Amino acid sequence: QLSYGKYQYRNKNPIQPSWSTMIQIRKAKLGDEAGIHQLIKELAAYEKAPHEVTNTIDELKRHLFEEEICHSLVALESNRIIGFSLYYMSYSTWKGKCLYLEDFYVQPTHRKKGIGELLFNQTIEIAKSLKAKRMDWQVLSWNEIAMNFYKKQGTILDSGWVQGRISFN
Repeated sequence: QLSYGKYQYRNKNPIQPSWSTMIQIRKAKLGDEAGIHQLIKELAAYEKAPHEVTNTIDELKRHLFEEEICHSLVALESNRIIGFSLYYMSYSTWKGKCLYLEDFYVQPTHRKKGIGELLFNQTIEIAKSLKAKRMDWQVLSWNEIAMNFYKKQGTILDSGWVQGRISFN
């Protein structure tokens, strides 16, 4: 059983850990922003776009803990952040309140140990507890590893939508 704040996650199919230290999943707290930001940069490098990260540690700190426009879970091993999910509430005119999973990442050396599944499932539990009608996210079309992970979780990957975007300075 993993817990944080008022939410709890009980894994129905306990994963036999292949790590020697305990993995903790918890809501991000003040002081985690540098570790989360480092993983954001690692994810951007993996997605072949490291130059796209313009968000700073201070901005992330403000957005997470002062303005609270987004929220994050972190996975820790020996008090070091090794994975995170970052999400916020969104809205569908057809469905109502939704949760948008902006980023989800576990360092490559910690993959295939069930940590990603724990983070993803905990994020789903948060969406349900907030009475969201659905959880949305995007995955790059070339990222077969991520798409296989999501399919394994029983999710739907919808290729029928084209993403639109406009950037501001």
